[in-house]
Amino acid sequence: MLFLATLPGGTSLAANEGAKLEVRVVTGGHGFKREPFFQMFEASDYRRRLAQSVRPAANKSDGGDWILLSDGKSLDDWIQRGGKARYRIEKGEIIGTSIPNTSNSFLCTRREFTNFVLELEFKVDNGLNSGVQIRSHCFDKPTEFQWQEKKIKVPAGRVHGLQVEIDPSSRAWTGGVYEEGARGWLNDLKNNEAARKAFRAGEWNKFRIECCGDSIKTWLNDVPAADLQDGRVHSGFIGLQVHGVGGNDKPLEVRFRNIRLKEL
Repeated sequence: MLFLATLPGGTSLAANEGAKLEVRVVTGGHGFKREPFFQMFEASDYRRRLAQSVRPAANKSDGGDWILLSDGKSLDDWIQRGGKARYRIEKGEIIGTSIPNTSNSFLCTRREFTNFVLELEFKVDNGLNSGVQIRSHCFDKPTEFQWQEKKIKVPAGRVHGLQVEIDPSSRAWTGGVYEEGARGWLNDLKNNEAARKAFRAGEWNKFRIECCGDSIKTWLNDVPAADLQDGRVHSGFIGLQVHGVGGNDKPLEVRFRNIRLKEL
């Protein structure tokens, strides 16, 4: 099987399964230098990011530039974080099902992305909040950061980062941008009536999400929703959320399909 990887500097790498990896590096624009791969990238962060970047080449769509984030057959390219909601593949769809008394659950890509266009379709049961994480993280140790003179602490194992909201409630903020586990709402839809009306309850809906530098833009069923500038984080994983439902023991589902991404 052929595998593709994107190195931390943005360089693409292709190798057959089991192959010994070496990298040719252009040094100062004057020729090539051959070195064993992990002599070049000794930092543990580089190793982690390379591992997250590897993906089967078969996941690349026929369009050439688009990457299919799900092959519709397995969840091998994903890892679950947070709560214990159940995720499965059925008829090419990723389905998340709520269970009682667990925290927010996230099915996350194993690799990280920086600048990209993400498109997907989703259908959610009434009564279940959900969302799509972008540029998100989950660390093994507690972390904290400073934002506008406020210190924000993130517990170990807590998924945090930008979330494009899926909100089937009467509030109808689907397509707004919220920062999960940190700053809260960054761009709600209280002043965007057209986007609030674009959500189709009980039907398939479509997101288009564009991240380029500090610019974050979303569309719901081709209607512009959120548009903001945010430079706190510029890369991270993508995740599919099943929000916690407290003690509600009625299974509620959110479905995702046709999840594809184009790196910019």
